[in-house]
Parts: sequence; structure tokens; C-alpha cells
Amino acid sequence: MSTIPADLLYAKSHEWVKRESDGTIVIGITDYAQNSLGDITYVQTPKVGSKLKVGDVFGVVESVKAASDLYAPVAGEVVAINDLLDQKPETVNQEPYTEGWMLKLRPDSAVSIDGLLDAVAYGKLIG
Repeated sequence: MSTIPADLLYAKSHEWVKRESDGTIVIGITDYAQNSLGDITYVQTPKVGSKLKVGDVFGVVESVKAASDLYAPVAGEVVAINDLLDQKPETVNQEPYTEGWMLKLRPDSAVSIDGLLDAVAYGKLIG
């Protein structure tokens, strides 16, 4: 059974979204996604300063099973990436909702959470 924290929002493409107190948005992949991928061996993230639109591919996660594109669930400018993942990509497997975050965005002025799911809805999606 996958862990689905109630305080996050989720994309149908299995990314999670957390709004920080400073207004930034933290994005990573869900426990379900990392478990489906298996042992993660590489994480590609965008450069700081990149502008993303909802649905843009912002990176790739490679595992022993497959490679999977990562999709931006929110539009904005990348203000930070998780450098830890360069040396320890397996952190996404171990701590997908904490230390395994992938990037932080400064959201566009009109942040749209339309289409994002709460924990209950995401739980139904993944069955």
C-alpha cells in the first residue's frame, strides 16, 4: 500500500505538490510512482531559472526498470533543485515526500490547482 500524505496535492501523472509558507511550491514524485519504477538510478531536473507551464516535461527519472518523464503540475519559475539527487538518486525511493523532493517553483501569479487531486482522490486513482 502506498503512502499518500493528506497535506499534499497530486497530479494524475504521479507528482506531488506542497505549498511552502514563503509561497514557493515543492514538487516530487509519489510513493506509488517510485515504487512502480523500482530502484531509481538517475534523476534529471531542470536548471534554476527555467520557466515551466502546466504539463511541461521538467525532467526524467531513470530506474532499473524504466525511464519516466516528469510533468509540471503547476506553472512557474524553478528557484531550486535538489542537488542531493545527483549523488543519491535512491533518496527518491527512500523518502519520496521529504528528502526526495525534486524542485521548487515560484508559481505564476495565478497558480492553478485545477486538475490536482487531494489525497482521497489520488488514492482512488491508484486503487
